[in-house]
Amino acid sequence: MKLHVVPARTGVDWVKQGIRTFWRQPLALSGLFFLFTGLISLTSYLSYLGTVLGLMLLPTITLGLMAAAREAELGRFPMPRIMFVAFQQGAAQSKRMVAMGALYAVLFGFVLAMSSVFDGGDFARMYLMGGTLSEEVLLNEHFQTAAVFCMLMYVPLSALFWHAPALVHWHNQPLAKSIFFSTMACLANWRAFAVFGLTWMGIFLTTSLLLGLVSVITEDGQLSMMLLLPAMMLLAAMFFTSSYHSFRACFVSEPVLA
Repeated sequence: MKLHVVPARTGVDWVKQGIRTFWRQPLALSGLFFLFTGLISLTSYLSYLGTVLGLMLLPTITLGLMAAAREAELGRFPMPRIMFVAFQQGAAQSKRMVAMGALYAVLFGFVLAMSSVFDGGDFARMYLMGGTLSEEVLLNEHFQTAAVFCMLMYVPLSALFWHAPALVHWHNQPLAKSIFFSTMACLANWRAFAVFGLTWMGIFLTTSLLLGLVSVITEDGQLSMMLLLPAMMLLAAMFFTSSYHSFRACFVSEPVLA
């Protein structure tokens, strides 16, 4: 395994490759993404414990989506069991993935705790316990500051874990090394990741604007709302598919595991 530094324009290639791979198996990959969102939603019904469980599952499930993208890239139909491929390669890998999930949950919890400095914990409680966002809360300056702080802190947190599950699974790396190399890959290729992120932001925004235009043309405001959610879900599935290509580009050698 060798870290590969790529040009900034490669970020656009990842997006193109992800969209192309998605359309090789659209039903399977969109279905697996819906399964992903459904599993995370189910954990939210367990209050604090469910939120922690959902956070712990994120590295495992994102690896499952990347593995599904690899199956589609190879011309195979990914089955639902691939979502938990992290636990199908022996006890050693399973322990690493559990430890990674626990570490991710702890670090995310730390970010939420730090946001309490700005708003007394309102944003953290809203995230952990759910509830309705009133106009008064949304317009609260301290709440907005806490939300922006969490968004900004999520960028370095994502860098730590972006490639880590894939490195554990496909390159048999220990937990500490996988997180270290994931961070180094994101730092070394920050230009490509910036282009990658901006390109996806542009796609999401353009899709929203086009659907808004449809509602204006048809004079049916409900039509765009009906189309918006499934469109955003499909784009999100394509986004996760493209993350597999970012991993492939950042690490030169082929994965050692199927």
